[in-house]
Amino acid sequence: MLQGSLAENIMLFARLLRATGMPVGTGNVLNAIRGVSLIGIESQQDLHTVLLCQFVTRREQMPVFDQTFALFWRNPKLMEKLMGAMLPTLQSDQDQQPLIRRLGEALSSGNTQSSGQDEEQVELQANLSASESEILQSRDFEQMSESELQVAKKMLKNLKLPMKPIQTRRHQASVSRAHIDMRRTMQHSLRNSELIPLQFKRQITRPPAIIVLCDISGSMAQYSRMFLHFMHAMTNNGDRVHSFLFGTRLTNISRYLRNKDVDLALEETAKAVEDWSGGTRIGFCLKQFNRHWSRRMLGQGAVVILLTDGLDRGEGPELGKQMERLSKSCRQLVWLNPLLRYEKFEPRAQGVRTMLPYVDVFRSAHNINSLAELPALLNPSRAQAA
Repeated sequence: MLQGSLAENIMLFARLLRATGMPVGTGNVLNAIRGVSLIGIESQQDLHTVLLCQFVTRREQMPVFDQTFALFWRNPKLMEKLMGAMLPTLQSDQDQQPLIRRLGEALSSGNTQSSGQDEEQVELQANLSASESEILQSRDFEQMSESELQVAKKMLKNLKLPMKPIQTRRHQASVSRAHIDMRRTMQHSLRNSELIPLQFKRQITRPPAIIVLCDISGSMAQYSRMFLHFMHAMTNNGDRVHSFLFGTRLTNISRYLRNKDVDLALEETAKAVEDWSGGTRIGFCLKQFNRHWSRRMLGQGAVVILLTDGLDRGEGPELGKQMERLSKSCRQLVWLNPLLRYEKFEPRAQGVRTMLPYVDVFRSAHNINSLAELPALLNPSRAQAA
């Protein structure tokens, strides 16, 4: 394994990338250090190539990676000293500006932990004007700066997910004359043989259970991180919300999200999940859910929310089989795909084509507005949802 100042600089560089909002996990850092050790570095271009392969998962991340690399590796030691005071002037195309702005904010903040002054600034930014709030609600999570992400998290905390109650198979006594309760009527008849008062009942209604399956692979890192805050809000506003994260394996995080403190809830979640920002095995993870959890959770008209981009490792037959089973086990299957933010999106990937036939609702989930529209999409009637 690579040791010394180069390994330390790679970790510092990864920390700076993470501060800009890029999904750089511990596994990526270890793989980068291992790759540099195995391949060997003869030039700065070699280092750029190795780190690019490990840290960049989307084309939109290329500009901020290149700018960060050029600034940091010009003089790593100097950059380490100046990260707390330096705000670089960066030049880029207009459509790349939001990503580049993250680098400037990360360098100016020094990638340090939030202080009381920072928290106070976030509180002040949360009181936006109407126009600023509308702009932020429609902005892509991937394009937000760090300060905007903090305000967006506070907005997600206040989102509600009301569900239309559905009728269960259970009944309870009622004064209305809708349905005669023959059992209770006969019981009362034993007490009074001359007069038999009719007893009535009605069906119990309750909101359906909500099961959330969230993809945390590398390509979904920024969106899943924000959706976790929405999942926490849903869990604390309802009594039948079950949350799962999946990448290469399935992890039930429902009990962690029941903590009222979102920071503590996400901290416990981070400790429990081992496959952050890795690969994607959608078919395998759905098989785990169907085998171990579906029978106990998908009764009484449950609604399943699936958040993923559908880019898996080509588990075509198995993925289709598990999607079919999941679709038949729940009342409504809602797929939220951030790739739908592109107007010219086409389901060309094999995973997307395999999953689509079994989905009742197919929508995007790339900003606050798209998540705010979710309650209108959730309908306990499968016929109406289709």
